[in-house]
Amino acid sequence: MSGSDYTGDVEVGGPADTRELPGLTITKLAVSEMANNAYLLTDPATGESLLIDAAAEPAALLALIGDADVRTVVTTHGHWDHHRALPEVVEATGAATVAHPADAADLPVPVTRPVEHGDTVPVGGHLLEVVHLRGHTPGSIALVWHGPGGAGTHVFTGDSLFPGGVGNTRSDAERFASLVDDVEHRLFDVLPDDTWVYPGHGKDTTIGAERPQLPEWRARGW
Repeated sequence: MSGSDYTGDVEVGGPADTRELPGLTITKLAVSEMANNAYLLTDPATGESLLIDAAAEPAALLALIGDADVRTVVTTHGHWDHHRALPEVVEATGAATVAHPADAADLPVPVTRPVEHGDTVPVGGHLLEVVHLRGHTPGSIALVWHGPGGAGTHVFTGDSLFPGGVGNTRSDAERFASLVDDVEHRLFDVLPDDTWVYPGHGKDTTIGAERPQLPEWRARGW
């Protein structure tokens, strides 16, 4: 699929889904028994690419990458299911590795570029804004792209925001409060309703679709 046909509904073992936007092409692939989402972002003007979460199945990810010029691999957080293919992908591409320092020790390769809240990560001629979302893990990050010329706003949330709720905080009230506060103040309070949300597992959503549920999430505590 491409262009307006994009849904983001991908299945493990099935084809990738590609969205061609002004400025960036976004391709989503599901891998592993955990149904992790990996996202390949490419700037067609420069040919430069960035991969979000080299989760698993290195052969499938390298096939997805093909001859793309992957300069960077961003890991959204340190949980094992999001970085099992990182060594093979980095070795094959020579890409820089990006993650938050609080989760860097959990990754199987050194982080060559640690990032903090408010930093930016380039992909071709575009910048992705780093948003630190504390709670699912200490160093979980999201990446926000404000596209040009009607492309809209897009956020890659890892395991911090999904359709229907925030990420798993293991019934820890303090971790849940931290995560839901960060998601509210650093995503919902600053991003428009039509912002497209690309999570670390499962289907996509939008900020507007999830915004009305925030009080319910707080009330239930997960």
